Amino acid sequence: MKDKLFKYLLFGASCLILLLSGGIIYALVSSSFEVFSHFGFFNFIQSTEWDSQHEKFGALPFISGTVLTSVLALLFCIPFAFSIALFNGEYFKGTKVAAVVSSVVDLLAGIPSIVFGLWGFYVLRPFMVDLGINAQGFGVLLSSIVLAIMIIPYASSLSTEFISVVPNELKEAAYSLGATNLEVIRTVSIPFAGSGIFASFILALGRALGETMAVTMLIGNTNNIPKNLADTGNTMASIIANQFGEASGLKLSSLIAMGLLLFVLTAIINLIAKYIMKLVNK
Repeated sequence: MKDKLFKYLLFGASCLILLLSGGIIYALVSSSFEVFSHFGFFNFIQSTEWDSQHEKFGALPFISGTVLTSVLALLFCIPFAFSIALFNGEYFKGTKVAAVVSSVVDLLAGIPSIVFGLWGFYVLRPFMVDLGINAQGFGVLLSSIVLAIMIIPYASSLSTEFISVVPNELKEAAYSLGATNLEVIRTVSIPFAGSGIFASFILALGRALGETMAVTMLIGNTNNIPKNLADTGNTMASIIANQFGEASGLKLSSLIAMGLLLFVLTAIINLIAKYIMKLVNK
């Protein structure tokens, strides 16, 4: 009887999650219908105008800002996260040093995003100014660097787990044939855990896409398509955070539509990562 009750409880919890997800999707789609019917779906995502006075709204500057900062953050993240994963999962696996590094990485993962935003604004920004970079620009570059620091813990922790589960038999066989430590990593560990490592970076990219507060504080909040790394811009999350409280009518529907686009984009990326992880676990 207890087993059946527990089974029904789990089934109810699963159904509740599905209902909540369906409710979120329904609310986003129904609230976005006004802007899609007014401008058209493709016209909305291709337009570069954002004029509240004349009620002309387009999502392309914010889509480009979101993709640019997230992809740059991922590129900055990869070498550091991969190095940490090799350090903890291969070279110093099971040692106290690896435990300390893992603890520090986990601590970084738990820091609120607004703290990273404050650090970027009051510490990293003056440092970049001292280097001679334009004080009025570098919104995209600065926000991408901070985003990279924020997603390194996610990518490195997952990559460490995949590297750690490489069978010792495979590595010992390579060592018995005279392979060096570097050769074992290059020919055994990375090929075996490669799909999982790739999935971890995809998940980190999904985390970067939805980041709000840190990017809002650092990107410059200008409604234009960034032309270079020293330019300012906006992301879908930051424009929603900045203007949602004062929006109404068509503008409110436009902001919710961007939330829907961000939801779909993040969901697709997470599904790709989940699919890759399933392939790894087979």
